[in-house]
Amino acid sequence: MSETVIPRTTKSAPAPSTEPERPAHRDANVLRWLAAYTMSMVGDSVYYMALAWAATRSGSPTQAGLVLAVGAVPRAVLMLGGGVLADRWGPRRVVIGSDAARCVVILAIAVVLFFTAPGPWLLIAVALVFGVVDALFLPAVGALPPRITTPGQLARVQGLRGLGARVANVTGGPLGGLLVAFGGPAAAFAVAGGLFAVSLVLLVSVRMAPLPARDITPAGSEPASSPASAWSELTDGLRYIRRHRVLGPLVLVIALSELGFVGPLNLGLVLLAQERGWGAGGMGWIVAAFGIGAGAASLLLAVRGRLPRAGLVLCLSVVAGSLAVGAVAFVPTVGLAAAAGLLVGLLAGLGGGLCGALTQTVTEPGYLGRVTSVTTLFTLGIAPLSYPVTGAAVGLWGTGPVFAVSAAVCAAGGALGLAFATLRRAELPGA
Repeated sequence: MSETVIPRTTKSAPAPSTEPERPAHRDANVLRWLAAYTMSMVGDSVYYMALAWAATRSGSPTQAGLVLAVGAVPRAVLMLGGGVLADRWGPRRVVIGSDAARCVVILAIAVVLFFTAPGPWLLIAVALVFGVVDALFLPAVGALPPRITTPGQLARVQGLRGLGARVANVTGGPLGGLLVAFGGPAAAFAVAGGLFAVSLVLLVSVRMAPLPARDITPAGSEPASSPASAWSELTDGLRYIRRHRVLGPLVLVIALSELGFVGPLNLGLVLLAQERGWGAGGMGWIVAAFGIGAGAASLLLAVRGRLPRAGLVLCLSVVAGSLAVGAVAFVPTVGLAAAAGLLVGLLAGLGGGLCGALTQTVTEPGYLGRVTSVTTLFTLGIAPLSYPVTGAAVGLWGTGPVFAVSAAVCAAGGALGLAFATLRRAELPGA
């Protein structure tokens, strides 16, 4: 059954309510969504651990690398299309359908692994399917918060989401490692599929507001299911971002900050630890400090709920965070590098949470899937492509110059945001 379609020009005034707004961290509906999101994230970590181990056991190192890299291709290529589907069908349907598909695929490969040792091509096929489903899942799950809470609680929801991501990062990797060590990849895939199943059950139980009405397709235009119509919806969403006085500069800030942040804080940090002789232990301290800072920022947003001058704080946190990124490569000791990593995590977590809250606050609901797909494309699709560039640049010039250039790219994003008064003055709604 399709949803009722009403012209976007038709607006109805909200019914007056005397009930106080329930904080997101005390809302059982939001907490069910948070549990579903966290379970899904933990399942992702376990899945990637199982895939990596199975790939290294089934083929050459080159084939293993291909297995791990191939899933990113459909995710990046199809991400924008996933946003179109989220807006067309509603994010609830897309999230539940894609989560169910992930559950079935991963449980199926677990069954196969219990009975046989698959070749690398089967694992490549699994990675490709998972990447396609991720391209649908990620924009839709990012468009859900405005459907489950009020605008005044979106910052809290983003903080809770950040805490869920931190929990998944801390628990998912070790859990996957233990499962692989004691039960092999089959056990790890089975547990990942089970986590996706629990996430699916929780998502079904979450109450969501219906997808807001969209424009009626004019007579004689392309039908809603045609490729031409899908393409026009995508280009319409991109025009909407470009013309929006807040979203346009906000997306530029997100793009530049991610491009400058992802390379040095992932691959670059490994190379820096090797260059300085800090070893895996030293790198672990820096990563742990980053996680603590990011978790503290998420907790601040979850408890506080709203920060005044959100647009200004966002841009300043990006600029200050870029200085901390550069400092990581120039401080002489692990302790100081960990302190810089703590600041990077705190400022990046704060900026990321405010980016998400502002995006969901200022975007018209009918465009939220497409807007989320664009921001997610930069964070999870394009930014990881900087890894080869980072590695090659470090090999040519060393870690210091590469971290400095990356910090400059981040700072350019924050400075660009400060140059736009509409973003600088943007506010989050009060509770």
